[in-house]
Amino acid sequence: MKHRIVVLGAGYAGAYVAGNLARRLSPKDTQITVVNAVPDFVQRMRLHQLAAGRDIEAPKLADVFAGTAIRLRLARVTAVDPERQVVALTSGGGELGYDTLVYALGSHGADHGVPGAAEHAFDIAARPSALRLRERLDSLDRLGGRVLVVGDGLTGIEAATEIAESRPGLSVALIARGELGARLSDGARRHLRRACDRLGITVLEHTSVDAVEATRVLCSDGTALASDATVWTAGFAVSTIAAAGGLEVTENGRIIVDRTMRSVSHPDVYAIGDSAHAIGDNGRPLPMSCASAGYTGRQAIEAIVGRLTGRTIPSTKLVYTYNHISLGRRDAILQGVDDEGRAKPTYMSGRKTARIKAGILSMSLWATSHPTYGMPTRRHRLAAAHASSPVGSRPA
Repeated sequence: MKHRIVVLGAGYAGAYVAGNLARRLSPKDTQITVVNAVPDFVQRMRLHQLAAGRDIEAPKLADVFAGTAIRLRLARVTAVDPERQVVALTSGGGELGYDTLVYALGSHGADHGVPGAAEHAFDIAARPSALRLRERLDSLDRLGGRVLVVGDGLTGIEAATEIAESRPGLSVALIARGELGARLSDGARRHLRRACDRLGITVLEHTSVDAVEATRVLCSDGTALASDATVWTAGFAVSTIAAAGGLEVTENGRIIVDRTMRSVSHPDVYAIGDSAHAIGDNGRPLPMSCASAGYTGRQAIEAIVGRLTGRTIPSTKLVYTYNHISLGRRDAILQGVDDEGRAKPTYMSGRKTARIKAGILSMSLWATSHPTYGMPTRRHRLAAAHASSPVGSRPA
């Protein structure tokens, strides 16, 4: 019986890991299955651009994995039972057994219980919601209107600047709980303010939102802000599936892993990307980010290949060194951070920085869409202990 590797989620982290495992492990004794809710690869880092009106490529996963021997299951994951080593699926999928599980379900927008946010606000954490926002903005373009972006993290800043630049007929305001760009250096913060002024974005600092209604946002100081489209970017959360299944998780539901991305409670489960609570080389938890997805994914690949083939497991880098923020199509900020996660005094900005960001996005898409690139002619066979894992057994 082949060793069954199941990857949950085909975002940046999941698709990358699945493709690389297919490149490095022999199909003679491994079977790799990817479970994903939608048939397309979603460029989540560009969903704010999609919402603003850009055409963003969404490759079919069937095409991405063609020729890799990877099996694609289109279904939603409803539960994980790590004791029985099975995953429950929707769409008539029943249960799917595994010997090694890679948990890469990522994160989604979180309304933090703010009344009306789920019903009346748009989030850009998923393609369907980004398209709904796009449709709403299209309707406002003909009449004009006011767009409120709630949340001044990286996603909120990128959304506000992209919408303001792409749709100059709309009035855009950015609501910040504290000071705008508080995590940036002084120089980068000044550049961000100049960019908002150039794009006509109204910045409302030190403002908290208590409720969202269909045509306005209610703030904690009692003010009501008119809104024809409220964009909610005030936080992200992970699914409760891991916690419900009995995996050891943090208070916010992220799976606690060791240095090799292996669950500390269930050694046949690996977690990567936003789903993982991984400690970086600086001793601090890696933040939810595309960069963290790449680093945790790379370490998981080395660990899985090493353990299954009896090879030494190298320690790959687990670092977080910068924040890269798009400010529309022709401007961006590249802000370096130190080992404590604090902004360094130096930063980059302007058109060159925007081109660097665009290049990173293009490379990420290319790498994910070409998992067979560099496919070796001879791939690693599994060690005897893993070559025919019986159902219900756990890899050592």
